[in-house]
Amino acid sequence: MADETSVFKALADPTRRQILQDLRGGEMSAGDIAGRFTISAPSISRHLGVLKGAGLIAERRDANRIYYSLVEERLAVCVGRFLSVVCPEQVVMRRRRGAAASDRSSTR
Repeated sequence: MADETSVFKALADPTRRQILQDLRGGEMSAGDIAGRFTISAPSISRHLGVLKGAGLIAERRDANRIYYSLVEERLAVCVGRFLSVVCPEQVVMRRRRGAAASDRSSTR
């Protein structure tokens, strides 16, 4: 598995962040991803390689097509770990708010 530095390098580029957002809707082919951008297909391929290298997306081959999907856990763990170090008070507050909301919904 790639280190966390590669995750943040991957997230530094707006095109890669958009690809991750697009993959939230589910698996997409490389062609479908490339069709959403005005940059060249080889450039998109390089972006996909960076995201895959960082462990943020997974690929599945089906005949001559490649499909990509988001690896949500990887993104959540890396960003969550970073946030817990940089602003631990915010993480604690969110957990408390989440627990309070959960308590309220369970009493209804």
